Amino acid sequence: MSQQEIPPWLREQLARMEQLQQNLQSVQAQKHEVDAEQAEADRALEELKKAADDEQIYKYAGNLLVKVSKEAVTKELMEKKEISTTRTLVLGKQETRLRESLKDLQTKIDDMLKGRAQGAQAERASS
Repeated sequence: MSQQEIPPWLREQLARMEQLQQNLQSVQAQKHEVDAEQAEADRALEELKKAADDEQIYKYAGNLLVKVSKEAVTKELMEKKEISTTRTLVLGKQETRLRESLKDLQTKIDDMLKGRAQGAQAERASS
């Protein structure tokens, strides 16, 4: 089927499907990034647990290493982890909705194509 043979309604549905697929890929990439951030925070918290309370702790601040208290950096990492968990939940819900939308759209396109094919067969049979 050439581009000219594809009916406008089908072109529109295929464009919508492509957009949904791109959105799904974007959400999956964001989710992967958040998961990596959360894993990094978990590793840092594990290392902090091993450190003595009076041990010197440093963190990156741009191009610098800055001395920080164990308590302050632990609090910061826990907050970061909490935010990451929330973002993961939100992105997971978006991913589920996009997958459902894609599935529904695919079913709609299939039904429209089947209906059109059946209509064409009936037309040929009656002639």
